[in-house]
Amino acid sequence: MFTGRSICHSQIVMTRLLLSAFLTAATLPLSAAPTALINGRIVTVDDSFNLAEAMLIDGERVVKVGSNAAIQEGLPADATLIDLKGATVLPGLIDSHVHSTGAATYEFDHIIPEMETIADVLAYIRTRTAAVPEGTWIGLSQVFITRLREQRFPTRAELDEAAPKHPVTFRTGPDAAINSLAMELSGITRDTPAPEGGTGRIEKDPATGEPTGILRGSATGLIKRGNTGVKSPTKEEQADALAELLADYNKVGLTSIADRSASDGGIALYSALRDSDRLTCRVYLYYGVGAQDPIEKVLANIDKAAAHPLHAYNNQLWLRGIKIFLDGGMLTGSAYMKRPWGVSSAYGIDDPEYRGMVYVEPDKLYTMAKHALSKELQFTAHSVGDGAVERLVDTYARIGENDFPVNEQRPCVTHCNFMTAEAIGKMAKHGIVADLQPAWLYLDGRTLLKQFGNERLEFFQPYKTLAEKGVVAGGGSDHMQKVGSLRSVNPYNPFLGMWTTLTRHPRWMGEAIRTEQIIDRAEAIRLYTINNAWLTFEEKEKGSLEAGKLADFIVIDRNILECPVDEVKEIQVKETWLGGKRVFKAEG
Repeated sequence: MFTGRSICHSQIVMTRLLLSAFLTAATLPLSAAPTALINGRIVTVDDSFNLAEAMLIDGERVVKVGSNAAIQEGLPADATLIDLKGATVLPGLIDSHVHSTGAATYEFDHIIPEMETIADVLAYIRTRTAAVPEGTWIGLSQVFITRLREQRFPTRAELDEAAPKHPVTFRTGPDAAINSLAMELSGITRDTPAPEGGTGRIEKDPATGEPTGILRGSATGLIKRGNTGVKSPTKEEQADALAELLADYNKVGLTSIADRSASDGGIALYSALRDSDRLTCRVYLYYGVGAQDPIEKVLANIDKAAAHPLHAYNNQLWLRGIKIFLDGGMLTGSAYMKRPWGVSSAYGIDDPEYRGMVYVEPDKLYTMAKHALSKELQFTAHSVGDGAVERLVDTYARIGENDFPVNEQRPCVTHCNFMTAEAIGKMAKHGIVADLQPAWLYLDGRTLLKQFGNERLEFFQPYKTLAEKGVVAGGGSDHMQKVGSLRSVNPYNPFLGMWTTLTRHPRWMGEAIRTEQIIDRAEAIRLYTINNAWLTFEEKEKGSLEAGKLADFIVIDRNILECPVDEVKEIQVKETWLGGKRVFKAEG
């Protein structure tokens, strides 16, 4: 059994000997040509985290795992025999949080390069001025300023220099920076008031009173954006782009995804791929519901999801969840916190008592969550700050203690970056599960440490505590833009995510943060396999390599259990199999 961060050869031998004693025979007769994979290092991720030499698959299912001799015994003459030559095999990896339909076409019109500095941003804008006619609007979104080295917006003067004859908008979350021409076309002057009844603000130069070009919150609604010259894909092109993205997921070992906040159009795209046999990832759907709508409309949309044909279980495409937004974001300074954020130029916070944004009152949240759970729809809410996490967890506890047990419904908290010991205790008691994004620690740890200090990061992505307390947490990416596992705005390479949980080392920093929350390799692998299967009620179907389960697995280029820890993020996938069929094979 593997329980630590490394495993010696003698343990592997002993594990294999033990495995031969408990091989599970097939419950169904073999077909004429099953497939046997031998001479491997198969990480089963079963309850004891056993290792095996070989595996037998028949059709879309695993028949048994065990020793080479046991797997080859009685094989039909025409069985396919694959020699793994010592390669490591993992269960197919699962991403608990993607937005694939939008990400697939984000660069449909043109490629958007990676940006780490203000100079990168301005260089991109200059290339667009040469590509579209004068007067055409140039837009750039979701390049978070907290992920730029300068941690600031481009100034109005910088945008003017880069695009003197094109109106420009640079958006990051709820805020935006615009150039002078965009301001002029939108009618924004030093006398323009911010929208009433909202959180909007037009930032002004304290010396001159002139707008700086930075618009906060609802003030971005003042922008009168016109023609962008960007081509939009047809439905067929959207489906093709989605298929290409799923193929890229396969390249990094992903065989299942959970699309959080799926729309009717997105569901139709997944359905089209399934019907044309091009769905190379299993998809679990959370239907996106606007929580700010009147409660009657919210409940009607929940009922709509419950009545959808895809609400019936299907291992390829299953609509089983409801997703709302409860608070703002970590990257934009709007997550709802228990304590004030603190004044910050990067986040544009000048109120020392500001705690972020929360969008749903407790009673309304209770009503919609209770309704969804009663319809066998897993409820979840985007909840980043510890204040939002507490509100959602308290809501689930209220239902569980006053209405009906919620444990079997596995209510979920999406993101839950900032947590408390009290919230974790309630999650364990009520079977509440967590969807976290390890790569955010890697990308944003430096900024968060600067903003909050080490003490307030005690329960930031607390993987060790969650595991010790029995809270099932899954690993996801929140992939939203671009194709490419490391170049995407939120990288979806699961091995980067695993490495992050093993080191807690943010980029551009010399030291790790809150190392007491580091987990071992077994737990890191579980985040992307059996834990995520549990999050989607499919732990009996996938997430481990055991008799009767779907034959979703990957072959990787090194031993993830023994390689130097920094090599974990470098792991490459050699083959990806979905339901007993190979859907990806690396060249060479």
